[in-house]
Parts: sequence; structure tokens; C-alpha cells
Amino acid sequence: MSIIRKIAAVAASRFLTIYASLALFYLLLPILTVALFSFNDPIGRSNYSWASFTFDNWLTLFRDPTLVSAVGISLRIALVSTIIATTIGTLMAMALVRYQFKFRKGIDLFIFLPLATPEIVLGASLLTLFVTLQIPLGELTLILAHVMFNVSYVVVTMKARLAGFDMRLEEAAADLGATPWQTFWRVTFPLILPGIAASAVLAFGLSLDDFVITRFNAGQVQTFPVYIYLKVQKGIPPQVNAFATLFFVVTVSLVAIGALLQRRRANLKP
Repeated sequence: MSIIRKIAAVAASRFLTIYASLALFYLLLPILTVALFSFNDPIGRSNYSWASFTFDNWLTLFRDPTLVSAVGISLRIALVSTIIATTIGTLMAMALVRYQFKFRKGIDLFIFLPLATPEIVLGASLLTLFVTLQIPLGELTLILAHVMFNVSYVVVTMKARLAGFDMRLEEAAADLGATPWQTFWRVTFPLILPGIAASAVLAFGLSLDDFVITRFNAGQVQTFPVYIYLKVQKGIPPQVNAFATLFFVVTVSLVAIGALLQRRRANLKP
């Protein structure tokens, strides 16, 4: 009985840790499955059952030109839309946090609307807008669509970062003779850079992952998610799993590097 009580006491004291670990494992299980099947040598076209281990899928990563083209288009659209959305969202967040102006609360509401609106509604609405304005569907409409829903995520992330910003640092820089431009680049920007980086990584991942809005507004352009959708019935090649695993590893690595740099900067502070 004493051993059982000790085990129960340890389990009770570490309940949150155990619960969080199980929840994290549950969330990562599909990703781990994709990574595992990137080393599968499937029998036939379908890659849904394990056959044998192989590195060929990684060695022939660029064998399918259609897949490579889809990945390249997705990366290009994600990169451009991330730069635009991060720039606009950061400036909007700074204005909403620092200044009081008319319709400020209304703008806050409109920023949250894309987050709460179903993607199928956003996709259909954007398609109607582009058709009405006679804008040909393609990479341009995809960039505009991705910027539209990414801006909201950037604003929300940056508002949380700017909420604890000490304005006295900027006032001190101004007292020492710095111009507003110098104050921004030498004081404000380095301090909010972790938030900008986090917003950019989030926007890039959302853009790379989006399917519903992209499907409505892509026209003849085939992105990585659209390529997977079109290949489902014929059989998804295992190289898709390898690309997906590579994207995940790169994204997690960027987040980890950002966290380490932020921790290092915090440790260097007196």
C-alpha cells in the first residue's frame, strides 16, 4: 500500500506535466506519422500502409516537376504575403496600442472578424470581389487573399507584444537627441523584433498551409496543398510526406532559434 500511495503522490504532483505531455503527443502524432511515412517504400501508388524502410523518397525529392513547381509557388506566395502582412500588421498594431482615435474599437472588431469567419465564407467572398473587379485569378489574387487573413494574426500577435512596451525608452532616446526615425530603428525595432519574427513565422505557416481560400482564388495556379488535394484519388507520392516533414522541421527550427536568441538577450541584460 505504501508503494501505491507513493506512486499516487508522484502522479498527483506531476499531473499537469503528464497531462501536457500526453496532449502534446496527441497533437504531434499526425506529424510524426507523416514523417515516418516519408521513409516508406509503398507498394503501388498509395502511401497509406507501411511496406518497407527506404531513403529513396528523400533522395528523389525533386523528381516530380509538378510537385516541385507547386512547392515553389507556395513558398513564393507565402514569402511575399508574409512580408506585406507583417509590415501592415505591425504598423496597425502600433497605431492601435499607442493612440486613441475615432472608430478605434470598431477597427479592433473588424480585425477579429477574419479570425472568426469560416474560411469557406472568406474564400467565396474574396472570389466574388476579384471577379467583380475583373482581376484575373492567379498568384496576385492569392497574395492579396493571404495578406487579408494574415494581417489579423499579425495584429493580434503584435498587440500582445506592444502591450508591455516601455514608452519611457523612446522618450529617453528623444531627450538624448535622436530623431523619430533613429528612435524607431535603434530602440523600438530591436525591442519588438521578437514579436515581428513570431508574427512572420505564424503568417508564413498559415499561408503555406491554407487550402480553402486558396482553392477559391487560385485559378489555374497549383500550390502545394492544392497539389495534394488533386493527388488524393490517384495516390499521393511519398515525396509529399518528405516535403511536409522538411517544412515542419524548418519552421520549428526557426521558432527554436528565435526563442534561444531571445533567451540569450534576456540573460545578457544586467
